[in-house]
Amino acid sequence: MNKLRANIEAVRASLLWAAGKSGQDNVRLIAVTKTVPAAVIGEAMQFGLTSFGENRLQEALPKVEMYPDADWHFIGRLQTNKVKDVIGRFNLIHSLDRWKLAEALNGHAENLGKKVSVLVQVNIAGEAQKGGMAPAELQDFLCDTSTLSSLCVEGLMTVPPYEEDAEKVRPYFREMNRLFRSFSIPGIKMNILSMGMSHDFTVAVEEGANLVRIGSAIFGERV
Repeated sequence: MNKLRANIEAVRASLLWAAGKSGQDNVRLIAVTKTVPAAVIGEAMQFGLTSFGENRLQEALPKVEMYPDADWHFIGRLQTNKVKDVIGRFNLIHSLDRWKLAEALNGHAENLGKKVSVLVQVNIAGEAQKGGMAPAELQDFLCDTSTLSSLCVEGLMTVPPYEEDAEKVRPYFREMNRLFRSFSIPGIKMNILSMGMSHDFTVAVEEGANLVRIGSAIFGERV
């Protein structure tokens, strides 16, 4: 069997197993295509993948142009001066992490007569080297973003500390799910909890993730 196809089927089987344990029936798979050649993305689409995530805009734009019918997600840190390049090209931005970016996204979307869907990134472990809101800041930030008419907050995203043993990050996923379920703010949808990557996605799904971002388990280790 083609290696890519085998990887996709293995990931899907693991997702179904984890979703069954958590009582979920619809966990979305985002295939992370950083450094993946455009031709391989086309092959992945032939095997049924439809949603792809990129975190480097310069690399992403040619791929988006080549496959405009795919469901594209921007998952990297976004600079405010690049906002104009993501709106209209990506269906969901996973990395809203500051008010200045929220204002920039809203303003540009408003000028274009569009809505922009985002996830708020949470720095669940308080790691200095990572972006994201501190959990204690979320309530006020979500209330503030709910006033921005062209910005649609769809939920939360996090990247917990890396651990070889995924069980060690289970408490972070569990706390994220608690936060996710704790907010009820008009104008904030809280439909999506994005967490879990190639090495820990089954644990994330068991703890409530309904969107996972998987790269190396599908496409192999990056070189």
